[in-house]
Amino acid sequence: MRYLLVSDLHYTLKQLDWLKSVAGQFDVVVMAGDHLDIASAVPINAQIVVVLKYLRMLQERVRLLVCSGNHDLDSLNAAGEKAAGWMRRVRQLGVPCDTGRVEIGDTTVSLCPWWDGPDACRQIGEQLARDARDRAERWVWIYHAPPDDSPVSWAGKRHFGDASLSAWIKQYQPDMVFSGHIHQAPFKRDGSWVDRIGDTWVFNPGRQIGPVPTQIIIDTDKGEASWFSLAGAETVDLSGPLLRRELA
Repeated sequence: MRYLLVSDLHYTLKQLDWLKSVAGQFDVVVMAGDHLDIASAVPINAQIVVVLKYLRMLQERVRLLVCSGNHDLDSLNAAGEKAAGWMRRVRQLGVPCDTGRVEIGDTTVSLCPWWDGPDACRQIGEQLARDARDRAERWVWIYHAPPDDSPVSWAGKRHFGDASLSAWIKQYQPDMVFSGHIHQAPFKRDGSWVDRIGDTWVFNPGRQIGPVPTQIIIDTDKGEASWFSLAGAETVDLSGPLLRRELA
């Protein structure tokens, strides 16, 4: 199985065009949140319409999996917490997304929404508990924020990860977590695009400006993951321990 992981495209249309052009080369494309950009001059509702068109085109080319991020919040949930209500429209396209679960061969994939308050956080905990009861041999989570106190959540001066995710990883030990959110992590000293927490591999491609996004390719048949960016490329062997690298 070949996964392509991207995140934090932030309504960068050239990067969405690139993704559309390469999607067919993979078995699964994962877009791990922050599809929209709250700092853009384009209104959020207009951004949603355009991104939905891209998701529809991608869905025609590849198995597509999507979760929301903090830039994707456009409404309130029943508890009055910010939520990505437009993910309902993503689901209507037939694209698995927030709160969803997908079985792909020997793999269960849990797709988690961005949470902005205790009620949504509690629901994610319940979602993972349900999925844990009858998961397949391999378990993958798609979750926009990376775990706290990990190189993949390091922004250069402090960590900006999700402590709840860290606790859930410790409790359930999924095989892999696909995240994003912290743009700088792969480019900073003491940061990284990959981490191993117990038996769990965690990935964050980071973000770069330009027509091609940072990306991670995970090949489960070869047992390796590779990160590609303007800074170069790196590969890790998923069958062995993680070897730390040094950045200048």
